[in-house]
Amino acid sequence: MKPTAALLPPYDAYHVWVMPWAEGFSSYGWVMLMGFFVVAACGIMGVFLVLRRMALMGDAMSHSVLPGIVVAFLISGSRSSGPMVFGAALAGLLTAAAIELVHRTSRLKADAALAVVFSSAFAVGVLLLSFWADAVDLDLDCVLFGEIAFVPLAEGWEVGGLSMPWPVVRMGVILLIEGLLLVLFYKELLLSSFDTALARALNIPVMRVHYALMAALALVVVGAFEAVGAILVIAMLILPVATARFWLERLPGLLWATLGLSAIYATLGLHLALYLDASIAASMAVLAFGLFLLSWVCRLLLSLIQRQAIQANLETACRML
Repeated sequence: MKPTAALLPPYDAYHVWVMPWAEGFSSYGWVMLMGFFVVAACGIMGVFLVLRRMALMGDAMSHSVLPGIVVAFLISGSRSSGPMVFGAALAGLLTAAAIELVHRTSRLKADAALAVVFSSAFAVGVLLLSFWADAVDLDLDCVLFGEIAFVPLAEGWEVGGLSMPWPVVRMGVILLIEGLLLVLFYKELLLSSFDTALARALNIPVMRVHYALMAALALVVVGAFEAVGAILVIAMLILPVATARFWLERLPGLLWATLGLSAIYATLGLHLALYLDASIAASMAVLAFGLFLLSWVCRLLLSLIQRQAIQANLETACRML
């Protein structure tokens, strides 16, 4: 009989913790930086989606930009970032408008309208990708799941003798643009996320802010496709803010916590992938889910301890009376 395979691979501390920094940093360093850029960009966007109770919009956008990418590729015949970003952004805006239109002109509630639009758009994108783009190096598995390990192999931009892979440069620029827009329109985003009535009373164009946010979301999603794919990007959009909200409520704290968690996911996720010999992007998402569970359990235990302490204080006060 064949020996049963071990559930987990043997643990090699040098391979897991030392090798990426001592021997393979020229490759793994770009992987970690790309992971940080992707999770930070998605996480910042996810903060506003969760605050607006639009968490599923990230799911819808990550799926519905697929037909936009495929159509842009079929029209341009190029995998360059310009047509791809334009097609994805256009598909994202059309998705947001279609969801709003279906919701307002039918008896469907917002969540049902969202499910109808994004599932249909994703199915159309998969069919287009399967039938027309299959023979021209636009891989379905890569689009759906991504492969961040290939980032160091991409063509680079030479700066002072250092070759910076274009996917890392592109994602860094997207994160920089996102941060700049956040600084410039912080008040509008804050008010329209927490109190739309007050925002309208202050003459803030709420719908314009909404569609601008959807366009930015489409830009972030298409930038993250190459690293984590359409499916895993959903985890990157929601898990950082979901974890941070166990401990923080104010918007600045959530944004800074998202950046900190992004660095943790990118670094420890890579080490976890090396140990398991598994997908790096999936390991980052699994680590994010693990930290979410840990925060959830810790918060439950803390709440239980606090309730017991309050009950004990009340009982002591009652005896003193």
